[in-house]
Amino acid sequence: MSKAEIDTLTAEFFGSFDNRGKKAADVARLRRLMLPGGVIVVTEPEYAAYTVEEFIEPRERLLADGRLVEFSEWETSERTYITGSIASRSGEYRKAGILDGEPLEGGGAKTIQFVRTPAGWRIAAFAWFDRP
Repeated sequence: MSKAEIDTLTAEFFGSFDNRGKKAADVARLRRLMLPGGVIVVTEPEYAAYTVEEFIEPRERLLADGRLVEFSEWETSERTYITGSIASRSGEYRKAGILDGEPLEGGGAKTIQFVRTPAGWRIAAFAWFDRP
């Protein structure tokens, strides 16, 4: 059951950024999917570390202001390791959309750390890098 729950949580995570078909992206959903003190890190193309709130605000704006449209991200491969009430998932992902009127395509790798809380599985941290 834990793997299925983590699969669902991961799909919700990737779905948070989807604004295809004029649908509003639900980046705020990350507040429910993550622990309040969760840590978010990007290593490439430029290193940055964020709190949950620092991560959400600029992405909400970008996905709602019309600059980035028809955007989605999805996993293309994954490995999930579960030990008791902790889990780690590493995988590759792709993304596509239209940024400032130009096609945007790319991908990279993400790693997500999960913990089982009294309310169910939540993301404690995630990190990623984008390939050029």
